Amino acid sequence: MRTQIIACCLLLFISIAPAQKLTRIEKKIVATVAQNNTDALQFLEKVVNINSGTLNLKGVQKVGEVFGTAFTDIGFETNWIPMPEEMNRAGHLFAETKGSKGKKLLLVGHLDTVFEEDSPFQTFTMVTDSTAHAPGGNDMKGGDVIVLYALKALRENGLLDDAQIIVAFTGDEESTGSPLELSRKDLINAAKRSDIALGFETSTGFNYATVARRGSSGWEVNVTGKRAHSSGIFNERVGAGAIFEMSRILHQFYTDVKGEDLLTFNPGVLLGGTFVNFDPKTGKGDAFGKTNVVSQTAMVKGGLRFISEEQKERARAKMREIVGQNLPQTSATVRFTDSYPAMQPTAGNKELLKTLNTVSLALGQGEVVAYDPGKRGAADVSFIAEYVDCLDGLGTMGTGAHTPEETVNLNTFEALTKRTAILIYRLINQD
Repeated sequence: MRTQIIACCLLLFISIAPAQKLTRIEKKIVATVAQNNTDALQFLEKVVNINSGTLNLKGVQKVGEVFGTAFTDIGFETNWIPMPEEMNRAGHLFAETKGSKGKKLLLVGHLDTVFEEDSPFQTFTMVTDSTAHAPGGNDMKGGDVIVLYALKALRENGLLDDAQIIVAFTGDEESTGSPLELSRKDLINAAKRSDIALGFETSTGFNYATVARRGSSGWEVNVTGKRAHSSGIFNERVGAGAIFEMSRILHQFYTDVKGEDLLTFNPGVLLGGTFVNFDPKTGKGDAFGKTNVVSQTAMVKGGLRFISEEQKERARAKMREIVGQNLPQTSATVRFTDSYPAMQPTAGNKELLKTLNTVSLALGQGEVVAYDPGKRGAADVSFIAEYVDCLDGLGTMGTGAHTPEETVNLNTFEALTKRTAILIYRLINQD
């Protein structure tokens, strides 16, 4: 009985014990981040105002050059890795400092945004004294700037001299180049030389970080019907037409495939009529048809999100079965393309979360717990999760990502950079 009481008291003591305080060196790091914060926000505005939609190859490379110069200025070796012309992707920026102390880190971001050159949303604009509309400001140029200025604070305090840190900013995260074996080759190789990967996608608040992400893949259904005068639709010779068949397929996807926890799928573009054209490079298409003609063709492209390879394959099997059950005088095919694998909530990822939690408590920023993977999209860390322990969602805060209302919260920028700097410092000093 006495042993049980002592054990209970010990557990109570542990639960209420004060968080590890910042060391003298860590307080200097925090002070340096604060001194540099105005410059950091100016840098953020500068890179946001350079359009870097994934298909604006020159813009993506320009943002990479700006970051590359900044990393060179703090002692990193930088390397721009171009992609082959036929991939229609700009390339990636890698920056590295080499050493042998502590954990080997890989810091992951991306340079591209969803806002292409023809988007009306192009510039950084203050909304209030603490909020700015910013295309790609929180997804994810803000996270990139946090990486840069956290490392800058460490360098200015002489704390990176024997650290191995690789910074990998991809240029096609929003629309991954194909084949994946080539577009993610350098990121994977960097992970194989690292112990830990930290991802700087949009933060979901001071109290959350990401230990698991769903994977993402594409799917496309193409339907063929019998072109005929509309007066004959539904009869044995003409059948249902392509658009009715496509409607059946999508409805059965919704009713028969939907339901598993963390499984979602979305038809993103749909075209149907006598003739359709779709350009996968631009995401634009058109259709021609008449109301008195039974539709001859239809196509839909969509995305599928999953928490495991097993879940993905179950969903695909159901979709194939549905596509094979055709209405009269129609036929259909479904094709799948792999994109992002799932990032599992491993024990190593959870240990990283604990380390971040101690940093956050020491900074007075509150407890950090795992964020619901069902509320996050796919990201580059998923490609490397099988090789290293990963933690993501360490970027800046904001709202409306992927919309013309995207904002970045400037009031939280300094605090998040401090958190990143202390986290990196502690990791590169771990055995």
